[in-house]
Amino acid sequence: MKYCSTRNSKLDKSFDQIIIEGLSSDGGLFMPKKWPLINTNEIFNNKNITYPELASIILKEFVGDTISKNDLEKITQETYQVFTNDKVAPLIKISDNKFILELFHGPTFAFKDYPLQLLGNLFQYYLKNKNKNITIIGATSGDTGSAAIDACKDKDNINIFILHPKDKTSEIQRKQMTTIRTNNVFNIAIDGTFDDCQNIVKSLLVSKDLKKITELSAVNSINWARIASQSVYFFWSYIQSAQYDKKVNFIVPTGNFGNVYAAHISGLMGLPINKLYVATNSNDIMHRTISNGDMSLKDVKSTISPSMDIQISSNFERQLFESLDYDSDKLTTLMENFRKNRSYNLKGKILDNLKLFYKSKGINDKLTSQTIKKFYDDFKYISDPHTATSLNILDELNNDDINIALACAHPAKFPDSIKDSINILPDQPKKLKDLLALEEKYRDLNNDVNVVKNYIIDNIKKL
Repeated sequence: MKYCSTRNSKLDKSFDQIIIEGLSSDGGLFMPKKWPLINTNEIFNNKNITYPELASIILKEFVGDTISKNDLEKITQETYQVFTNDKVAPLIKISDNKFILELFHGPTFAFKDYPLQLLGNLFQYYLKNKNKNITIIGATSGDTGSAAIDACKDKDNINIFILHPKDKTSEIQRKQMTTIRTNNVFNIAIDGTFDDCQNIVKSLLVSKDLKKITELSAVNSINWARIASQSVYFFWSYIQSAQYDKKVNFIVPTGNFGNVYAAHISGLMGLPINKLYVATNSNDIMHRTISNGDMSLKDVKSTISPSMDIQISSNFERQLFESLDYDSDKLTTLMENFRKNRSYNLKGKILDNLKLFYKSKGINDKLTSQTIKKFYDDFKYISDPHTATSLNILDELNNDDINIALACAHPAKFPDSIKDSINILPDQPKKLKDLLALEEKYRDLNNDVNVVKNYIIDNIKKL
């Protein structure tokens, strides 16, 4: 398996190269040069298959010969041992053909644990083999940071710097990051939005000043290893439904477009997907883009689903690249126009291609809160606000397909929103309760790439 960049389709790199680099030096995102086909009959007929076994089967197609089959199996077994549910990602039945896929049974109670625990172990494997050290730089709107820190803390050959937008995550989300006291973890609060954090990270990952003193990598979903690993739980949910004569629809809460793109590539690999429903909050650029091609930036609004408070969905570049027949020149021109004008109108073939795979809906805070209440009243199911955006669409669907909504975070991470919606506080895992009394450690920095770069350089030199 070889990889190109969305900005350079002639690039030819292996998995061990692109996982460490994270972002291509041309500013593009790595993409496989061909889509592997999974032998679905083999995995569907294996009634005893486990999540780690499924992960190793799917990921082998992406890692190629950079990891042996035995080593990959060891890595996946080790990765998912830290998840608390026996099924790792259990499928909860709501009605005959409506389900919720729970993705919050990892160490930080959010779906980001599924790719990031694996990514941390893959980093360790490759770095040990190559005798290298790296500096990881990431941005978070809430959950990526804590999941990345948990996966990379105390690893001798990794230093990790995580940027989060100041006062724009929940208290629990912030404390999951800032109470980790290890020498290789650095938290930075940026006076800005998640998009500001993400833009700084993208600039830093191609910074010549940083590259002179350290090798850089990314943990955000711009890292292809994350997208590949997230594809596993879409296959896994279909296996658990055990209705192999039907097609499946997934409803995915969407911010950076990584999770729903992982669902899309599952379809390209052979999973019988009918439609992917993109659920946004009031930051609805992806809903507007899919509905009528309106890819225009607006100010980021603060909502009760803060992990989705995003306007620039980085992984959408991958879908655009695909929709443009993998033409990097056309993609580069499109993205330059979008960056310059803060707007781009998709139309014709490219918009038709999007509509072939996706539908969408924007769900505001009022509707999100009403959906939390409805699912509690009807099913005694308590969902977090991000999950509620997908449940709103799930509730509306009326078809004969399998319909699966993704539950992306534990409700206890957003107790105020749950209390406001159903007048009940969700049960809080002990690990989250204990956070509230712990001392925090992070650095406030201005929304300035040079300020952040100098902070990182100073701290690397001290290590």
